[in-house]
Amino acid sequence: MTPFETARKFFDACESPLGWEGCKDFVKPGAPFTAQSEPLVEIDTVEAYCEWMKGFGTVTAAGASYDLHTESFDQESNTAVFFATYHATHVGDGGPVPPTNQSTDSHYVYILKMGDDGRVAEMTKVWNAPWAMRELGWM
Repeated sequence: MTPFETARKFFDACESPLGWEGCKDFVKPGAPFTAQSEPLVEIDTVEAYCEWMKGFGTVTAAGASYDLHTESFDQESNTAVFFATYHATHVGDGGPVPPTNQSTDSHYVYILKMGDDGRVAEMTKVWNAPWAMRELGWM
C-alpha cells in the first residue's frame, strides 16, 4: 500500500468514526496532533483525536456523513491533504447541551505527514469549530 493509500484509509476510518481501534494500524504510535480549534486544543496525539471523533460521531450520530471534495499527495514532502464537509445533526445524548436537532455542514482539512514506514507520522486539522458549534446550537 502506498503512503497516500494508507492516508486515505486512515481518513475514512477516522471519519466513520471507528475510534483508535479502527485507525491505529495506519498511524505511528505517539503521532502528534495539532489544531487551532477550540474543542481540540487539549488533544495532542492522533490517538486522542481518533477517540474524540468517535465521541463526536456518537453525539451527532443520526445520518452523520462527509463529502470529500478533494484529496492530494505531495511526494516531495510525503504529505496527504483532504478537504471535506462534515454533515451532522445533534440528536444523540452527550455534547454540551441536550439534543438540539440542529444540523451543521462544516468544512475541514486534514493534513497528514506520512512517515518513512508509510503510516501517519503527524496530523494537523484545520477547522472552524465555532461555526459548527453555532450551527449545532451549542453556543
